[in-house]
Amino acid sequence: MSTNTADEIIAIEWRMFDATQNRGGRAACQDDMDTFYIMRSSQLEAWNEFMRESYCDDLLEAQKQGRNLISEKYGYMMERTNPVEFEEIRDMLPPRDPEKDEIIDKICLAHTEWLDKLAKWYPHLANQGRPIHRTGDAIDVTSFETYLWGELATYSLKTIRLYAEYVEKLQDDGLNMNTMIMNNMVTKYGYSSMQAAEERLAGK
Repeated sequence: MSTNTADEIIAIEWRMFDATQNRGGRAACQDDMDTFYIMRSSQLEAWNEFMRESYCDDLLEAQKQGRNLISEKYGYMMERTNPVEFEEIRDMLPPRDPEKDEIIDKICLAHTEWLDKLAKWYPHLANQGRPIHRTGDAIDVTSFETYLWGELATYSLKTIRLYAEYVEKLQDDGLNMNTMIMNNMVTKYGYSSMQAAEERLAGK
């Protein structure tokens, strides 16, 4: 992985995350850069360099336009978790491209299928306190699927196309991106394996 590209992405994202305004006030996670770095770097390490470079370009362009992609991500998620309040901010968000939405749905389907498989072997690691599927969404609950959907909605069409191509390649090779991300994460937390982390979370 290109450390420079990944670190640049995380640095920009952190500034955007830090500046995100919440109706309930500042969230505790906005003061926890260590966790933020582990989560985001674990994901970025599972991507290919074309995706990282394209997404970095998205962030740099957003900065030039004065946009905060992290705030937009949470805004898009509200369409599913809190439709009433979403209508109040709909006009503040960039309109979504129908072509991009179609590709995003396919990417989300692949990820939920991967996570369902992962959950059979590592249920505590896979769920992490949030439901996998959007059927579990509520005002105070955001599923993995909706969280991912909101994030992908902030990516450019170019980045989304690269993401979809990579997903197809992983599927053809019999690989699971969610397993790759999770393995990166548990390693950063000092576990020797995903099984060791699962057993710790299970209280064994």
